[in-house]
Amino acid sequence: MKPIFRYLPFAFALLLFCAPLVHAQGSFDLALGFGTNHDQATGLGIDPSSFNSCTKAGDSACELTPALGNLFMGFEGDAMLNKHIGFGAELNFQPTHISYGPLQMREVFYDFNGLYVPLNKKKFQLRFEGGIGGAHSGFTYSQTSCVGSAVCSTQSLPVGTSNHFQVHVSAGVQVYVKGHFFVRPQFDFREVPGFTDQFGSNQVLGGSVWVGYNFGEM
Repeated sequence: MKPIFRYLPFAFALLLFCAPLVHAQGSFDLALGFGTNHDQATGLGIDPSSFNSCTKAGDSACELTPALGNLFMGFEGDAMLNKHIGFGAELNFQPTHISYGPLQMREVFYDFNGLYVPLNKKKFQLRFEGGIGGAHSGFTYSQTSCVGSAVCSTQSLPVGTSNHFQVHVSAGVQVYVKGHFFVRPQFDFREVPGFTDQFGSNQVLGGSVWVGYNFGEM
């Protein structure tokens, strides 16, 4: 659970960011999400002896890099300026590392969005978001050392990071299940220029379910 806790400060920052708006704007949401983001693999790999790019046909030891997927978690905070217009911030991250050839990798997306709610009813909202942010890829290498055959330890050594600008749009339906508690299925699209350095496309498709609480008048 330790990798998850490192992102809790972002959740508290959202709370501090949105809390003063509850009086000025009348309503804000805090939510926790679970889902995934997908991008195809490059078809290339990494040579574990040199960390150079390779192809399976030209190097039998070449370890292919994967497609983007697996579980993502998210924190989100939104403030409404009126019944139909608002803004917010969102963080999506992989709670654990995934294998990226001989390396380990964790992907993080963050964005700041404008929010448009064309349908805002007591029990549900139709929501569209759009904004900009960044994509952060962090790479590590696991190295195991032993003293004799009984005592071994494994260290994760940082190898490098890659950062890219991104454009984010999403659509979701927010349903209030009990009082101010809501559930929101959401579909996301991200355009990440230069993301082909890690994956097969600059386009990332995602889907998630957000569970949260609305502070303010219903």
